Amino acid sequence: MRSISMKAAIVAISLWIGWQAAWSDEYLDRAVKILDTSPVVDGHNDLPWVIREKFGGNVEGFDISRRAEFDTDIPRLREGRVGTQFWSVYVPSSLTPLDAMRAQLEQIDIAKRIIALYPDDLQFAASTADIERARKDGKIASLLGMEGGHTIVNSLGALRSYYDLGVRYMTLTHFHSNDWADSATGDVLHEGLTDFGREVVREMNRLGMMVDLSHVSADTMNDALDVSAAPVIFSHSSARGLTDHVRNVPDSVLKRVADNGGVVMVTFVPPYVNEARREWEDGMIPLLKDTTTDAEWDAVGVKYREEHGAAPIATLEDVADHIEYVARVAGVDHVGIGSDFYGAQGDDLVEGLEDVSRFPYLIAELLRRGWSDDDIAKVSRRNLLRAFAETEAVAQRLQRERPPSLRTIGDGATE
Repeated sequence: MRSISMKAAIVAISLWIGWQAAWSDEYLDRAVKILDTSPVVDGHNDLPWVIREKFGGNVEGFDISRRAEFDTDIPRLREGRVGTQFWSVYVPSSLTPLDAMRAQLEQIDIAKRIIALYPDDLQFAASTADIERARKDGKIASLLGMEGGHTIVNSLGALRSYYDLGVRYMTLTHFHSNDWADSATGDVLHEGLTDFGREVVREMNRLGMMVDLSHVSADTMNDALDVSAAPVIFSHSSARGLTDHVRNVPDSVLKRVADNGGVVMVTFVPPYVNEARREWEDGMIPLLKDTTTDAEWDAVGVKYREEHGAAPIATLEDVADHIEYVARVAGVDHVGIGSDFYGAQGDDLVEGLEDVSRFPYLIAELLRRGWSDDDIAKVSRRNLLRAFAETEAVAQRLQRERPPSLRTIGDGATE
């Protein structure tokens, strides 16, 4: 009897495992089919910084046409059904103004060299029309997003020049507050945007450059929403109602994003999606703020772990929770995906979302939770493209109504 019971148990377990595999494959297969027609628009990937820091800016020497080191390469982008990638041209906010502007130009150069080096797979894009053209050509539309308004060095002329180089969104701040906008992790200098900061937003609207509110304080979020005539985005943020991180979006702002037509692109960074991880890492931000290189960043992480022990793990399910939360509070038309892959390793990666091949697994989890194919397509692609198209339409109107702004930070801007 004992052996029969054991055999029965083994058979039952085997059947259960087989059923689980089939069940999982059903949702994954469905996810892949949806993404084949509505490929992912990812709001934020720091590959240019990875190549700069870890490979000396040697784009030609770091081959992403095959499986490469860290989290991003073309085979895995293809496997992950990424159709549009915003490449972040990040520059630390701890640099001096001159160094920041020089680094910004170098980062744009690195990103453009990456795109140009792989013409069979990547296609530079600067508009929604370009994105659609790349999709029809079977290429990954590649756009540029600046991470940190400090690199315009208080110059609207520099802002316009960055636009001419192909930048299509700008995050207003990074870790530090700048001369015209407060950061979520910086000193409160202005209680939001200054008059010149509002003029920056207006000029971005006139250009057709999306206003990115990741990294900014809640006051800055609200001030930008007061001013912007176009939808705003959060290129890599999550929901503060689930994870109480200062980098995340409060419920009151989520509701305003819905009214504005904007999109919150949920990120995969562990402390932004898992509360236990956020609590563990709370003391690390002040230590990271003033780093200027990956080596300095990594050294902070090593020492912090020695003092605080192992970090709690964030999971794919945590990220799905944030997508559902944003959809519930702001509406399903106002949520997207902004991974923020930046060459992290180990517990600095979300379990289940370790690289750019894993987007279908996140979509499969949402399908498992009852999401419709149509709503998935909104999250994966359509929401961000709609916001971008509305930004372009606003720019066309504003360019007919007013010339480029000549305001300087020393002027009082007209409200």
